[in-house]
Amino acid sequence: MLESYVTPILMSYVNRYIKNLKPSDLQLSLWGGDVVLSKLELKLDVLEQELKLPFTFLSGHIHELRIHVPWTKLGSEPVVITINTMECILKLKDGIQDDHESCGSNSTNRSATENTKSSVKPRRIQQAAPTDPDLPPGYVQSLIRRVVNNVNIVINNLILKYVEDDIVLSVNITSAECYTVGELWDRAFMDISATDLVLRKVINFSDCTVCLDKRNASGKIEFYQDPLLYKCSFRTRLHFTYDNLNSKMPSVIKIHTLVESLKLSITDQQLPMFIRIMQLGIALYYGEIGNFKDGEMEEPTCHNKDMLGNITGAEDETRIDMQYPAQYKGQDLYSQQEDEQSQGWVSWAWSFVPAIVSYDDGEEDFLGNDPTSTMHQQKAQTLRDPIVSIGFYCTKATVTFKLTEMQAESSYYSPQKVKSREVLCWEQEGTTVEALMMGEPFFDCQIGFVGCRALCLKGIMGVKDFEENMNRSETEACFFICGENLSMKGLTYLTNSLFDYRSPENNGTRAEFILDAAHHKEIYTEIAGMQRFGAFYMDYLYTMENISGKGSASQQDFSSGKSEDMGTVREKSTKSLVIGPLDFRLDSSAVHRILKMIVCALEHEYEPYGGLKPDIKDENETVLNPEEVASLEEYIPTRHTSVTLLKCTFTIFMAEFNLLDHLLPVIMGEKNSSNFLNATNFQSLRPLPSIQILVDKINLEHSVPMYAEQLVHVVSSLTQPSDNLLHYCYAHCYLKIFGFQAGLTSLDCRGSYCLPVPIIPSFSTAVYGKLLKLPTCWTKRSQIAVTEGIFELPNLTIQATRAQTLLLQAIYQSWSHIGNVNSLSVNEALMNEVFQTIGVKSKNPLPTLEGSIQNVELKYCSTSLVKCASGTMGSIKICAKAPGDSGKEKLIPLLQGPSDTKDLHSSKWLNESRKPESLLAPDLIAFTVQVPQYMDYCHNSGAVLLCSVQGVAVNIDPVLYTWLIYQPQKRTSRHIQQQPVVAVPLVMPISRRKDDEVSVGSAPLAKQQSYQASEYASSPIKTKTVTESRPLSIPVKAMLNLSEGCRSPEERMKEFIGLVWNAVKSLTLQLDVQSCCVFVPNDSLPSPSTIVSGDIPGTVRSWYHGQTSMPGMLVLCLPQIKVISAGHKYMEPLQEIPFVIPRPILEEGNAFPWTISLHHFSMYTLFGKQVTLCLVEPMGCTSTLAVTSQKLLATGPDTRHSFVVCLHVELESLQIKCSNPQVQLLYELTEIMNKVWNKIQRRGNLSPSSAYPETMAGPAPGSPVRSSVGTIPPDTSTCSPSAEVGTTTELIRQQKKTPWF
Repeated sequence: MLESYVTPILMSYVNRYIKNLKPSDLQLSLWGGDVVLSKLELKLDVLEQELKLPFTFLSGHIHELRIHVPWTKLGSEPVVITINTMECILKLKDGIQDDHESCGSNSTNRSATENTKSSVKPRRIQQAAPTDPDLPPGYVQSLIRRVVNNVNIVINNLILKYVEDDIVLSVNITSAECYTVGELWDRAFMDISATDLVLRKVINFSDCTVCLDKRNASGKIEFYQDPLLYKCSFRTRLHFTYDNLNSKMPSVIKIHTLVESLKLSITDQQLPMFIRIMQLGIALYYGEIGNFKDGEMEEPTCHNKDMLGNITGAEDETRIDMQYPAQYKGQDLYSQQEDEQSQGWVSWAWSFVPAIVSYDDGEEDFLGNDPTSTMHQQKAQTLRDPIVSIGFYCTKATVTFKLTEMQAESSYYSPQKVKSREVLCWEQEGTTVEALMMGEPFFDCQIGFVGCRALCLKGIMGVKDFEENMNRSETEACFFICGENLSMKGLTYLTNSLFDYRSPENNGTRAEFILDAAHHKEIYTEIAGMQRFGAFYMDYLYTMENISGKGSASQQDFSSGKSEDMGTVREKSTKSLVIGPLDFRLDSSAVHRILKMIVCALEHEYEPYGGLKPDIKDENETVLNPEEVASLEEYIPTRHTSVTLLKCTFTIFMAEFNLLDHLLPVIMGEKNSSNFLNATNFQSLRPLPSIQILVDKINLEHSVPMYAEQLVHVVSSLTQPSDNLLHYCYAHCYLKIFGFQAGLTSLDCRGSYCLPVPIIPSFSTAVYGKLLKLPTCWTKRSQIAVTEGIFELPNLTIQATRAQTLLLQAIYQSWSHIGNVNSLSVNEALMNEVFQTIGVKSKNPLPTLEGSIQNVELKYCSTSLVKCASGTMGSIKICAKAPGDSGKEKLIPLLQGPSDTKDLHSSKWLNESRKPESLLAPDLIAFTVQVPQYMDYCHNSGAVLLCSVQGVAVNIDPVLYTWLIYQPQKRTSRHIQQQPVVAVPLVMPISRRKDDEVSVGSAPLAKQQSYQASEYASSPIKTKTVTESRPLSIPVKAMLNLSEGCRSPEERMKEFIGLVWNAVKSLTLQLDVQSCCVFVPNDSLPSPSTIVSGDIPGTVRSWYHGQTSMPGMLVLCLPQIKVISAGHKYMEPLQEIPFVIPRPILEEGNAFPWTISLHHFSMYTLFGKQVTLCLVEPMGCTSTLAVTSQKLLATGPDTRHSFVVCLHVELESLQIKCSNPQVQLLYELTEIMNKVWNKIQRRGNLSPSSAYPETMAGPAPGSPVRSSVGTIPPDTSTCSPSAEVGTTTELIRQQKKTPWF
């Protein structure tokens, strides 16, 4: 009786996917209660049609299929379908765009399926009609529903394989079982009732193993790698909510999966293949790989996936058949898609919803239902799409990176085996991936995790830094920490999931979902996301809103895609990423492991999946009328991405070992072997100095048009596009950094940090940039900016003592000088001076230099013709903080700009009133530079440089000498507590090192001929003209003697002059530099408290009038410089870029002659008791510089230039006055500078070789900080050459009594 109803349903499913079945045999077996089918072949074409994937099934078979139907207990026991050993092999389709017949579009598949169903329906009706007319149709329908809702499906040994190139990806699931459960998620026989319109199911997966191996050209796997995932079990809960008993489609669908422990393992050989699989998923998601009809183009938006596309365009790209793209006239692409379903990933996933949660339409047609009522029900249900919630939850995930090496067996004929070594581990807790969708108008995806960390395991590249016998703590091994501990955070990552006992579904209530974009952004804020997770939170939202007045987009039928029925559709994609407080420690172990992973990822490259099409503009496209342009300007869909980092800590340690020369060349694209193994034993260095960087917040925002190709084609065709349309043709990027600060710290042997010493106080900055999309469409519009950038820095301060800079230098040299893996040592005096004990005052505190710049604004712009930049710098100040006599800190200004120096060339300003610097003073530097893109293009004008520099005051105070000559005392060095080990040094040979130093830093300039001396006459002004012609050529003999990689100094000078000439031959120059006044006192000159901080002239004037013991001072007033090229009229130095000058220079050499004016150069001295003596009276000169060139005939392929330089100088009278006090002062200042310079050179402070460490015994390199320089001599009446040097002030005071040294 019931067999006649149930059997056709089961037969329809089995016969649909399995080949060569006899329905009569299957029917007889089913009536017996059990059926066993062996060695079954799957209908691969049917699977491809229904899955709609860009894959081809190479094979598919089932070893055994069992169906158990309990006919006597059909209302209380489930039908069990068991599949034993199912194996399928897939590969990527060849010629996906041409293979539309095998897969087709959604509508084609739908129509084919409907045709199949319609052909089966009459047969079903004929079979079912004569069975038992007394059986109530309602009872049969209820029973069939109970049977279908409680079917158990068991799959044992499911094998899926994917092959591509040399990649073999296999997934093996030992057991998978799907069954119906009750309210407590226990196995039960359930049905939908009027009081409980809910159906629950559970799918358990046992022992899931994923392998990733490499095959050779013959398709054979020579060496099997470690599995990516080994015997992982997880469970899935499904929750369906129906509106009524007759609903075929659930109104709410929840599918949530929980994994307790996920352990992934990736070897160095698997990493490139794993990245390839990830790229495949991204290409599928973005529509770069998909199915296309005849006459259809590839998805246009996939061409917009530039470097930022991977983080900015994650919406279903194929929703382009909506109203917005149809606004672009001439784009026939969309007119062909009106009746087609979208081909994107979300649309593809959405097509599975009816197949997963409902059965065929024909199942109810032959059960006696009223066709009219069924039609009305279906019509009502299609007006509303079900809400689908998909979630993945993982309690703890671990990813281990391994390095492999081949290991031969003892026997000669034994095959080689792969031995792996764990080097890096990533641990993550409380991971959540949730997706919420309702049809195509709404899609939201949220990803987050509670905490994560990265650890170093074992050794790397032969350096055994974390072996088991090292006894190093887990804290030392952990170099990245983000978020919180799961035990402290709780189960917040499971909130509102089916595994949360507090969720509405587990408490008998119906869940509420937020499906409105505005409400969604109010609830799911960044703060709420971080409160739930703590380490990482991402919220991606795609919405499509219908503003035609027919209701919300969610209530419309979007399946047709007809623009005339939909009105105006507005799409928007927003993505927000937040990364919580993180601590990133970059030591040698971490850096080498990270770079090793990058090297392994680059060792094998694959062809990209989606090839970009050339940007070819259709010349025949029509132009929009004004109404369509106005409609386009109302709303343009965009993708917006926001990335925020909160409370970041970056610590850069001194390198304990450095093997970057074996890793960086591979990353930079050079050929080099990365399988290098070092023979050095590792020795941990404690205390370990480091640079610690703290950032309060980093925010990155990126926006790009959703349909850039269509928008650019339309806007570029307009005669005068508006600024709003042009704005949306760019990709915009904003970077904001708040609270950036840096300091020095050290890590002791207990694993704790000392109190950081500030180097850079907190500051903030911002960068903005935009890039024109499809620049080839704008070639006819040279004024359109292709790229544009703006940089803003309100304030930046750097402060450091000489000891701190030496420690920074040591940290830098430990990373920059590759090959030094010896046992390092750090000078104890230097460490004690930098990291002083809290509460203990230093006997001889060091002065601190502090420099600050304010209001820096830079702008860059490039068009198809020119590159230009402009900017301003508000001010710059440098001062020294030194200990005072009474214990208070005294402030000594060293550099001040801008400063009013127009009257400082004469000593009269000392006796006149002087106003302090105004806050409204002009910017110190303002400049604009514009350079043509192609220098040799004849229609381009030459470069333009406009620059203005305000006055600068400099104080060369003796405290600067004290800061420069400091060196730590030579004491015992701090080493680790372990026994010393013998190390194999990997240092650069001394001879090679010296050669490199000579070739880089000691290249002498070409000798220049000195012209005849200046001639003086009785007249106040003397005119002199000097002309010199010299061909810049190199003898052929000299060229032949040069090696291919080495050039002579003359050749370098020739090249340098050639570059300079190319830059200035068509340069429009306007340079205005105000006077720079340099004060050189012979004693310290602190700024009084009554003077504005940093005002050097005010400080000098205050000492001149108010102090009885004013030190002697030399004042050097450098001239005011003005340079202007021929034919140029004065312009404001700060211009809006790009700009056009009135008289551009089109031919080479027309920029000359230059007019150079120098004025107000003077020198005078100041002494105590308001004594002023002039040394050089104010003077100046006006000169004219002319340069011409002509090409010389050359024997080689390169041509030479001959230059003719003409310099005309009009010199004002030069008056020099000198007296004994001035001579004595000059001698003292010269002697001080000379002695300081000799000390610096003699102690090797400026020598590059001092960067190499030297060991405690022998000539081997040791400490990166040289400690052979002493300190300042004491205040005594005698001074021996070996005596320590005291403060510079004391030294100056004693100079009148005894000579130096």
